[in-house]
Amino acid sequence: MSFMDKAKDFADDHDKQVDQGLEKAGDQVDQRTGNKYSGQVDKGVDEAQKRTGAGDTQQPQQ
Repeated sequence: MSFMDKAKDFADDHDKQVDQGLEKAGDQVDQRTGNKYSGQVDKGVDEAQKRTGAGDTQQPQQ
């Protein structure tokens, strides 16, 4: 099993934690940039959360 397969399995098994980690990372970027790119950061976090884990806690927006 490759590293990427293991990472995908981890994301599938721990989706809530992965989504929370992505949110915290986005908050750190906002803090370090003085919220200058907040809209872009939020969009990136949302897209990443949609693509991680089998039981996504973040539902795609319609």
